[in-house]
Amino acid sequence: MNRPLDLYDIQGNICKGYGRFGFPKARYFFLEFHDYAGGRNFLQQLIPLITTAEPWSEKKHPDQSDKPAATTNIAFTYHGLCALGLPRRSLDGFPQEFKMGMKPRAAILGDNGPSSPQHWDPVWQGDTVHAWVSINGQTQEAVEQRFAQIEELMQNVQGSVSIRPGHKGPNGSLLPYQDASAVFENGKATPKEHFGFVDGIGNPYFEGCGHDPERLPGRGKLNRDGKWEPLATGEFILGHIDEAKEYPLAPEPHLLARNGTYMVYRKLHENVKTFNDYVENMAKDFDGSRELLMAKFSGRWPDNGAPLVLAPDDKAKAELDRKMAELQKKAAEGDACAVGQLKALEEQWINFTYNDDKHGAKCPIGAHIRRTNTRGSLETEKGAFDRPGALVDRRRLMRRGLPYGGHDELTNDNSEQGIIFMCISASLERQFEFVQQQWVNYSNDFHLGNDRDVLIGANNGKLTDKHIVQVNPKDGKAPFFCTSLPRMVETRGGDYFFIPSITALDMIAQGIIDPT
Repeated sequence: MNRPLDLYDIQGNICKGYGRFGFPKARYFFLEFHDYAGGRNFLQQLIPLITTAEPWSEKKHPDQSDKPAATTNIAFTYHGLCALGLPRRSLDGFPQEFKMGMKPRAAILGDNGPSSPQHWDPVWQGDTVHAWVSINGQTQEAVEQRFAQIEELMQNVQGSVSIRPGHKGPNGSLLPYQDASAVFENGKATPKEHFGFVDGIGNPYFEGCGHDPERLPGRGKLNRDGKWEPLATGEFILGHIDEAKEYPLAPEPHLLARNGTYMVYRKLHENVKTFNDYVENMAKDFDGSRELLMAKFSGRWPDNGAPLVLAPDDKAKAELDRKMAELQKKAAEGDACAVGQLKALEEQWINFTYNDDKHGAKCPIGAHIRRTNTRGSLETEKGAFDRPGALVDRRRLMRRGLPYGGHDELTNDNSEQGIIFMCISASLERQFEFVQQQWVNYSNDFHLGNDRDVLIGANNGKLTDKHIVQVNPKDGKAPFFCTSLPRMVETRGGDYFFIPSITALDMIAQGIIDPT
């Protein structure tokens, strides 16, 4: 049973993926504080605009609409907290990786070559990014209106707060903000990104997050009986017990950390032409369709996100599509039985394991989704741990963000398109950095040597940069080797942020943080 959380004290982007709630447009911008008093004054004015995790269906005031036209959230770098005058003892209590920031951790994260910090957008040059502000809107107009409202608040503090410019935009432009948007097709928002994959499937479910419990299967932690239960709250929110039955490392005083968390922000440029050219070239010798090869990279079919364990080849995918279309047609005609069957089938998009695919014949062991959420597949000796997912339960990430760019034809890698990747966790080192270093850019846990993730790994086009598409040993076929993998995704900037609770925001704004 979920433990109650004070959702009115928790910032909304922690518990809600706004894109799924009908907010396809976003703007992210970064602030610099020039003096304590003005920065705190600005925060006091901003707090009433901050969106909390409260359930929109349970608004306190019935005359308000169920959802706001735009949401607003804020988070701070270590340098930003210093600039707001937090006491030294509180600052010293933050974990080392947060205090260092993302750039000094480049070697750990695989940010080398074209992803090196010296190539990042100008906004990230120097240490003057103090705060991240996000606006998610149901429309672009709603985003613009909220942005203008926040600009007015900054004018009220007379130069004490400024927006850091320097985000690369279309045609070599430099902008004061980073806009992001769902990819639209035929006038409708889709969950796709610019490589063509359906993205953002199966975020973790944790105790008290306020989500629909029916969406739990496949999203929590896996038990021996095959059932799922929520992850501990402390894996994602500070001040609560985590999977180790401990409280995550947090600064003092208690109220500064409680109901807050950490966020990773990364601008990931997608080399769409490089990706398409590579897939086309490899598909010439591959025993299957181009779409199947893409699925073997990701672990999911690009068009609808169906996992390979559900449809491992072109024939199985065609049958799945036929069955889906038939059920959708019957459901649209009011067939209650078809509605239930369709729901049960769609649950398998997230409610699956690799128990019957130990050798990767269906979903390659090095596929993107298998690396980032191993779903118990690392337990090579059955019964070695309390639960089969013990080695991944403490590595889960709550993903946020949206695609950006793509306004131009996606035929040139130099055009601006990619993903604003954000993820939330109680430990930057144990969760994000571990996954990025050990599972994305290294493969010892998967017995694949130095192979990296096809899609987001730090590959360099060398012959040894490879991805193996495994086959069933009983089939007598050879595995398919994708060699000389180019770098599909390049880092263009980012940092580590602390997302305070509403209580902590108010304390920071009033200057009453007291760790003694």
